Amino acid sequence: MHPGKTLEVNEKAYKMKLYLDKQNRRIRVDDYLGDLLSILEKAEKITENEKADKIIIKGRKEHFIQLLERGYRFEASIDGYFLGSDCFFFSKFLTDERKISTHWTEEDGIIKSVYHLNGPSQSIAPPKAYILKKMGESDAAGLSKLYKSVFQIYPTPLDNPDYIVKTMQDGTVYYGFINDGQVVSAASAEVNLFYKNAELTDCATLKEHRKHGLMKILLERIEQELVENGIYCAYSIARALSFGMNAVLYQLGYAYRGRLVNNVFIYDKIENMNVWVKDLASPPKFRQ
Repeated sequence: MHPGKTLEVNEKAYKMKLYLDKQNRRIRVDDYLGDLLSILEKAEKITENEKADKIIIKGRKEHFIQLLERGYRFEASIDGYFLGSDCFFFSKFLTDERKISTHWTEEDGIIKSVYHLNGPSQSIAPPKAYILKKMGESDAAGLSKLYKSVFQIYPTPLDNPDYIVKTMQDGTVYYGFINDGQVVSAASAEVNLFYKNAELTDCATLKEHRKHGLMKILLERIEQELVENGIYCAYSIARALSFGMNAVLYQLGYAYRGRLVNNVFIYDKIENMNVWVKDLASPPKFRQ
């Protein structure tokens, strides 16, 4: 299993940075500058060459209508993603199959249920046997074992310790809980230093350890570290079918911002993913 690759295109009228994601059969335009129509044409050509069936554009607010005009569909947004300016996810599907979502109403029900929960609340310390730790390269094998146990398939090769070490070297921060010498819960933050944002991701807890609220504590600790480093835009992309993960994010004060259709192969199939955002500079808004 191999991660995708980043491609930079520099032409006279435009520049863009793409992510070619073979495993998930999609192309993502992560950044762009210049003539939007030329950018879209080039991105679509690359998508066809790569035999991908979904294009995602991290669009700017000023291009919202233009992207709709060109057949792109608005799916979700992230407040403050580009140094305080909002990011809008637009997608185009190249096959009907990729566009059809069979769990949409069930996922709507999950969001509805999540919003009936109590809002931001204090986390409760887990039993003493659980040790919270910032993960280093020596923990890569333990982390990969955890990810292998929780997910049959995952959008990135986290079952490979070498890949985890590489992400650490590239600036991804991992925190985890150790119990009886084993990594039983972990999460990470993929930090974008240029645009000052971070994606909270790679959240996994072994089934038998899920009753202690470990994930909430890990994410709070990661948020603390982000704020210490001047990163205030935090977001997370959770499986739309996972009540637990969506509930954790809501109870941490994240706001729902949309759903990415058939976005990645995760858990055991291709799935829709919910986007949640939080401004770490604002105090938590407690539910009345």
